[in-house]
Amino acid sequence: MTQRNWSVPETEVVQRIRDRLDADGTDVLATVVDIEGNAYRRPGAKMLLDAEGTGVGSITAGCLEDELVQVASEVRAAGEPRLVTYDLMEDDEGDVWGLGVGCNGVIEVLLEPLTETYRPAVSAFADGRDVAVVTVLDGDDGPLERGDRAYYDPVDGSLSTPAADPAAWPADALAGSAADLAERGRAATVTVDGLTLFVDGLSAPPELVVFGTGHDVGPVTELAAKSDFRVTVVGFRGAVDLADQFPAADRALTTSPASIADDLTLGGNTYAVVMTHNFVDDRLTVEALLDASVPYVGLMGPRDRFEEMRDAFDEEGRTFTEAELSSLYTPVGLDLGGGSPYQIAHSIVAEVLAVANDRTPRHLKAREGPIHERVDVDAGADADTGVPR
Repeated sequence: MTQRNWSVPETEVVQRIRDRLDADGTDVLATVVDIEGNAYRRPGAKMLLDAEGTGVGSITAGCLEDELVQVASEVRAAGEPRLVTYDLMEDDEGDVWGLGVGCNGVIEVLLEPLTETYRPAVSAFADGRDVAVVTVLDGDDGPLERGDRAYYDPVDGSLSTPAADPAAWPADALAGSAADLAERGRAATVTVDGLTLFVDGLSAPPELVVFGTGHDVGPVTELAAKSDFRVTVVGFRGAVDLADQFPAADRALTTSPASIADDLTLGGNTYAVVMTHNFVDDRLTVEALLDASVPYVGLMGPRDRFEEMRDAFDEEGRTFTEAELSSLYTPVGLDLGGGSPYQIAHSIVAEVLAVANDRTPRHLKAREGPIHERVDVDAGADADTGVPR
């Protein structure tokens, strides 16, 4: 597979799955379902392989992707899902499962022919709805077989089954873990009533709204899109073709600061960067965003510039609580020391990622334990979640 196909964002992988459901031929979906030790990707990482051996997405740093092409061809021919375990622990001779890669982890991968049973997952993702995809890994000689699938809707608490008998699923025992994983966008293998199930939480991707149309907006939209944000660019002047100027954005919108609340859906999954470089536009935009209680408002410009804004707000009788100001980040970005357009964009997007993932930025070498937090589930199920990287 190519470097380009390996490094695509998860949002693009899901879109590719959706497209291939409507195409001829049978693709194979490979998903990491369990990890022991260290691994490059977490459970839930996906890779789609077509009959020509072209892969989209990644499940490792590149050491298994080519190997999976061969296994996928066998799965495609058999028409049945297969669980494959790759032991990447380095032994005394430095050889690893015949591959010699030494990633110090054991990875379990489910490969399955892509069928219509997966459509509810990609449809929910496209609609911006959280969903938990529940796939049978081991049916223990019961009515459910490997590859049977159900979907948990965290909004109404329902479990829908595209094919298998609904009565065969332990819906009540699954509810708690499925709802939690769907909301967090995490995945885990659980054991319920003798069934080994992979619960894959697909949460709606976060939205980054960038206010501004200057040249510095482009690098921010590009990096944010590659980091799995759905990006909206908002301009306040109608003379610019925003869609043409910012092709990496998912959406472009022309409005006015006074109409932001009417033209945009702002909520807990929305993050915003304000970089219009117009003092009045920035001030009115910041006010609208703070009023909407979005979790992150990044404002371009020096700290003194915001102090000038606060003086203007004070003259109008508008004051801000500490809770409101806690979501405002100005000057925007992390202190990475760079000053070029893309270095600044990296600083901004890195800060948004840290806030979205509830992390305090620091060097990974200072972090104790795994890089990715363990996934703990509690719903009457015995969780076998592995140890994420």
